[in-house]
Amino acid sequence: MAKGPDGKNTSGRGQRDLTIKVKTARGRTASSTRWLQRQLNDPYVVRARNEGYRGRAAFKIMELDDKFRFLVPGARVLDLGCAPGGWIQVAVPRINALGDKGGKAVGRIIGVDLQEVEPIAGAEVHVLDFLDEGADDKVKEWLGGRADVVMSDMAASSSGHKQTDHLRIIMLCEAAAYLAFDVLEEGGTFVSKVLAGGAEGDLQKLLKQRFSKVANVKPPSSRADSSEKFVVATGFKG
Repeated sequence: MAKGPDGKNTSGRGQRDLTIKVKTARGRTASSTRWLQRQLNDPYVVRARNEGYRGRAAFKIMELDDKFRFLVPGARVLDLGCAPGGWIQVAVPRINALGDKGGKAVGRIIGVDLQEVEPIAGAEVHVLDFLDEGADDKVKEWLGGRADVVMSDMAASSSGHKQTDHLRIIMLCEAAAYLAFDVLEEGGTFVSKVLAGGAEGDLQKLLKQRFSKVANVKPPSSRADSSEKFVVATGFKG
C-alpha cells in the first residue's frame, strides 16, 4: 500500500488532487483565470503539446477524417482560416503531401489566412482574404487545379452576444461554402465549423442542394459545453 512522506496511506487520493488550480492574479479577470485553468487541465491541450500539434483543434479534424475519410493520399486540400496550422499538420501526412509514402499518390495542401502562419513542411500557406474578388482563381492556381477538400475551422471575432456571434459564424460558413462551390472538384468534400443556434437552416438547405450527403457532427474533442459542431458535406454535385 502506497504511503506518503508523512507515513499516511495515499492510495485513496482521487484524481481531483491532480487538477491544476490557478489563482486570480492582479490584472487577470475571473473569467480569464477560469479559461487558463480549463486550458491547463484540458487533456487535448496536453496531448497537442506532447504530440507537437499547434492546438487542440488538430484532434477535431483528425476525428472527423477518421469517420468520413476525406483526407486521402493524392487529395488537393484548401484550408480556410488555417492559423495556427493544426489542421494542416494533420492533413499533410494523410494526403501524402511530403511524398514519403511509397507507391501512394502525392497530395497538395494550400492554407490561407488573414495573418502570417509559421511554415509547415509539405504545405503552402498564403496570406489571403478568401472574400476578395478573384480569390477562387488564386486558389485554383496554387493548387494546380480544383480542390478535393475545402475545410474551415474559422470563427468570427466574439462580440459577447450569443445570437450575434451565431449569425456571424453562419455567414462566414456560408461564404466559405460559396467559395467551395467555385473551387471544388465534382465529388469533393466541404468541412466547416458552425455554431448550433437555430439560424443554420438556410445553410443546411444550400448544402443539401449541392452535395449528396450532409452530416452534422460534434467530435469527441469538441468541448461538451461548446455550441460548436461541424458540417461535413460529401459528394459535391458540381
